[in-house]
Amino acid sequence: MIISHPFTPTLGATSAGGYTRFRPPAIRALDAAQLYDREAQASDVLERRGHLKIAIVGFGNFGQFLAQTLARQGHNLLAHSRSDHSAAAASLGATFFSDPNDLCEQHPDVVLLSTSILSTTAVLRSLPIQRLRRNTLFADVLSVKEFPKNLFLKHLPPHFDIICTHPMFGPESGKNGWVGLPLVFEKVRIGDSGDRADRCKRFLDIFQREGCRMVEMSCAEHDANAAESQFLTHTVGRLLAKLDLKSSAVDTKGYEALLNLVENTCSDSFELYNGLFMYNKNSTELLERLDLAFDSLKKELFAKLHDVLRKQLFESSPEK
Repeated sequence: MIISHPFTPTLGATSAGGYTRFRPPAIRALDAAQLYDREAQASDVLERRGHLKIAIVGFGNFGQFLAQTLARQGHNLLAHSRSDHSAAAASLGATFFSDPNDLCEQHPDVVLLSTSILSTTAVLRSLPIQRLRRNTLFADVLSVKEFPKNLFLKHLPPHFDIICTHPMFGPESGKNGWVGLPLVFEKVRIGDSGDRADRCKRFLDIFQREGCRMVEMSCAEHDANAAESQFLTHTVGRLLAKLDLKSSAVDTKGYEALLNLVENTCSDSFELYNGLFMYNKNSTELLERLDLAFDSLKKELFAKLHDVLRKQLFESSPEK
């Protein structure tokens, strides 16, 4: 009687001595390869699920800056702008659409507004939102937040999701990476279903993966803080630019910082600065406070000057 060993093949070539030559069970290697393939395929599926189809509306300097990172992360990018940026889009792996109807018919997961503040209303009204899927997520990256929030709530039907974000950095400050740079956001309106909440999370993960400091706050709170941190910075920088300051051999570190401030603020368009003033109600009050502070400082200086002049006038007068 022949007793088969579990590791002995039932069929195999025989050697000259009549013994069965042992061959390793090929099926086990096949099982291992199949297991590896299944794991790889599952990983690929999870990776693809993390990717979003994002339509960037407003493909100027800042839109292209964002697209670089979005493309590197593997997201499917669509682009639309009033100007022809098809060449720039192609270089970043994005598909450019000059007609917003064609853009919306691609059914993006996210419509990201990266327009100037002043043109946002006209651009949003020009979008044929009826061609989008009913649960599309709308987002913006404007430097003011109450304005786009109210605009979205006014013009977008309730079946669209809304998140307002402000990456508080740009092509210059973020050119070496986004680690530690703040991303301020408010989830204005996100549907209750799990897939819509997951899509919002995947959108925010874009910035979290790059190491951004995630700051969740209301749009109103953002604007109150940004009036001082952003509008004031731009105002001082542009005010100094009016003086036409020059570098010299005796520059102090403080003066160099002022020159850098001028360069950084004036590299942005005046349209952006004007938008920070026009569409943030806190900016008007801050400008008035700045004006009062400057007047107060001048009065303090001239008061000291008058005291010195009086002393010199009366103390140097001849005695009678």
